[in-house]
Amino acid sequence: MANRILYWFRNDLRLHDNKGFLKATQKADEVIPVFVFDPRVFEKTPLGFRKIGAYRTRFIQESVAALQALLREKGGDLLVRIGEPERILAEIAEKYDIAELHLSKEIAQEETDVESSLSKRLKTLNVDMVFTWMSTLYHVRDLPFGINKLPDVFTDFRKEVEKSTPVHPTVPTPERVNLPNEYEAGEVPGFTELGFSEEEINVPDSRGVLDFKGGETAGLQRLHSYLWEDDHLSTYKETRDGMLGASYSSKFSAWLAQGCISPRQIYEEVKRYEAERMANDSTYWLIFELLWRDYFHFVMLRWGTRLFKPSGLKLDKARAWQHDRALFEKWKEGKTGVPFVDANMRELAATGFMSNRGRQNVASFLAHDLGIDWTWGAAWFESLLIDYDVSSNWGNWNYVAGVGNDPRENRYFNLYTQAIHYDENGDYVRYWLPELAKVPAEKIHKVWQLTPEEQQAYGVVLGEEYPLPIVEIEK
Repeated sequence: MANRILYWFRNDLRLHDNKGFLKATQKADEVIPVFVFDPRVFEKTPLGFRKIGAYRTRFIQESVAALQALLREKGGDLLVRIGEPERILAEIAEKYDIAELHLSKEIAQEETDVESSLSKRLKTLNVDMVFTWMSTLYHVRDLPFGINKLPDVFTDFRKEVEKSTPVHPTVPTPERVNLPNEYEAGEVPGFTELGFSEEEINVPDSRGVLDFKGGETAGLQRLHSYLWEDDHLSTYKETRDGMLGASYSSKFSAWLAQGCISPRQIYEEVKRYEAERMANDSTYWLIFELLWRDYFHFVMLRWGTRLFKPSGLKLDKARAWQHDRALFEKWKEGKTGVPFVDANMRELAATGFMSNRGRQNVASFLAHDLGIDWTWGAAWFESLLIDYDVSSNWGNWNYVAGVGNDPRENRYFNLYTQAIHYDENGDYVRYWLPELAKVPAEKIHKVWQLTPEEQQAYGVVLGEEYPLPIVEIEK
């Protein structure tokens, strides 16, 4: 038995169904849990905004604080540090005479680069790294095909996996965590310690769909209330494309992204719900969405850095993307003159969240209507989204931009058709664009057609209170 193990929490900020952490507590006499805030991930990108913005930063801070509190209840603690993880962890390993370092296995380039750098430092200390795969519903080793044979079409992937692949049961939470006698836990850093200015520390708008609170406890509470208290799972398939309110979809994505909640925990709760209440298309559809999440993780594992390139997975069909910063800024700020796009972009900027339906539409508009480099849009989502997940975000942008492994050549969304289908009465647009509050339903999604007389009657002057379209939208 290894006497002392260092456990590095990454995107697995939970104690329930955390196989890697459980193994560490079972193997070692003492376990030192650590979380490291890496300043590099909060720096500004070449596009001028932070790689991780204030909304997700706050959620991560809350999640780390919640994890620290749970570990203290188990007799342990969480060492919190700021710095480059490869340096910080090597220093801790040397200081505490660590035998092994355990961690979850990540797959994207930035994370694996840090793993490689850390591995080199630990080799000089004779410390082994022990990885555990636990970010997906299905284990990668259980797939009915090698990762290099991953189907190019999601439906083919889903059918194969559903037919023959088991979902492993969740593992128990450790009963106790033993720490060395002497340690300095450290505190969760504030925004200023992470380099944010006072102007950047924005509080989410009260109009947001949900008050996303980081941490395992909050994630499990959301799961319980959505399924059992409010019984929204029974109608999930019918409501999931909604755009207003907390209940149209599960909103589990933020807790899944930081690992505050396990996909297998969700799966088991859905199966329990089916056994105790009902099983229908909606209960299946929530698991179906977890399968999509898995698929994008496996796509990232197979294709790696190609997902981050403008050409995506279609190197032989690369197109020339535009790099018009002025147009991109109008898209970012929700000032395109297309109400359905602008309402979604303003919700994102004000709250750090946007519905799945909205994400597909604004991505399509940027890539296909404006012809702007879609990677800019993916980076903006990465900065703002509370529920940012590297595989899902970049996989979905590849998909919508038409450079992913999608059988359809042009995944274009007709904005007017989408708007009248998903916001028929214009309630969503009016909610986020109060300057259009008086425009009637039959005109709100084509507000650029308003005559001067109608503009006066509805209290909006195009080009002043609300912008004219930045593209010839009728085309």
